[in-house]
Amino acid sequence: MSTVRISIAGSSGSIGTQTLDVIRAENARYTQGGSDIEYVVHGLGLGSSIDVLVAQAREFQPVVVAVADEARHSEVREALPGIRVVRDMADLVDGADVVINAVVGFAGLPVTLETLRQGKRLALANKESLIAAGPVVQPLRSVPGAEIIPVDSEHCAVHQCLRSTVRPGVEVSRVVLTASGGPFRGRTLSDLAEVTVEQALAHPTWNMGPKITIDSSTLMNKGLEVIEAHELFGVSYDQIEVVVHPQSVIHSMVEFTDGCTMAQLSLPDMRLPIGYALAHPNRIGTPFGRINWSSLTHLDFSAPDTSTFRCLSLAYQAGRTGGTAPAFLSAANEVAVEAFLAGSLKWPDIAAVVEASLQKHVATNGTLSSEDIIEADRTGREVAHKVLSQ
Repeated sequence: MSTVRISIAGSSGSIGTQTLDVIRAENARYTQGGSDIEYVVHGLGLGSSIDVLVAQAREFQPVVVAVADEARHSEVREALPGIRVVRDMADLVDGADVVINAVVGFAGLPVTLETLRQGKRLALANKESLIAAGPVVQPLRSVPGAEIIPVDSEHCAVHQCLRSTVRPGVEVSRVVLTASGGPFRGRTLSDLAEVTVEQALAHPTWNMGPKITIDSSTLMNKGLEVIEAHELFGVSYDQIEVVVHPQSVIHSMVEFTDGCTMAQLSLPDMRLPIGYALAHPNRIGTPFGRINWSSLTHLDFSAPDTSTFRCLSLAYQAGRTGGTAPAFLSAANEVAVEAFLAGSLKWPDIAAVVEASLQKHVATNGTLSSEDIIEADRTGREVAHKVLSQ
């Protein structure tokens, strides 16, 4: 029998709530004698959804909760007597065995850095922190005990496929990331000139938060995943390919030098990669995403339309530039997506704002610090806001 202590930064979002679903299911198995691992919620953290946090904490009784909105700390302390209330999400790392980083956007960077510094397992759903701060994050991966298990379905699939080789640096030929194509697959730019926020948020296969759903509609999400794959697995950009696969059953593939392609298949259910990250190197016993093979009739693939969905090419461009370019790109995109969600920018102009912003990026050389990444993020936002105002 063993206990795994979990902290969840971003517990009110899609990944956070589904992590709690996995814990409930696995602990039910533990109670019934079907598992020898008990998952204990050590910490919960979020921005301002206090009612959600209080309900979660009353159910799971964590040691600590983090609330970014400091003005509401007294309210939380009153509602949760005996539970320590902190402001900084990174404070959730102390005492945890596994940290789920489900914070949205660049704000998740401190959790990523602190988890690795302390030599803990990082279940990473916050792709922006690795994409933007790859040069700062990479050295911390050598800290004893530190490991990153990706929670994104695509990178989790690659992680699983790579377990079939003991020499990935020699034997991997290509990494193929699949993309659903989002809600606008097959549409042209003229078709998309007047799409609404509601239409862009209507993803055909995945249930995700608003920011990542808009990124999926522009294919920026897939472009960021290309950069993340480069950082996670050490493959060159020339070895990373994106293919549109609308069924979202094959979550990604790895092609090896002998011509073999390994693929990870399951129905679209984020609880599977979450459970994989919690139990690694083992597997949970709850079959999230199980396929009924008698009803799966076909799997389709096509090349992405990079003339309509230009964000994918912009991400490749920033990734190949390296340095602070990915941080700059990610920041500019966050600003553009926020403007679209607020109704002040049209959907096709998300890519236009990012492209115009990226043209103003000044390349950096040499070793980068956290301060350099933070400055690139600040500058990217500043430039994007200026482009929006124009």
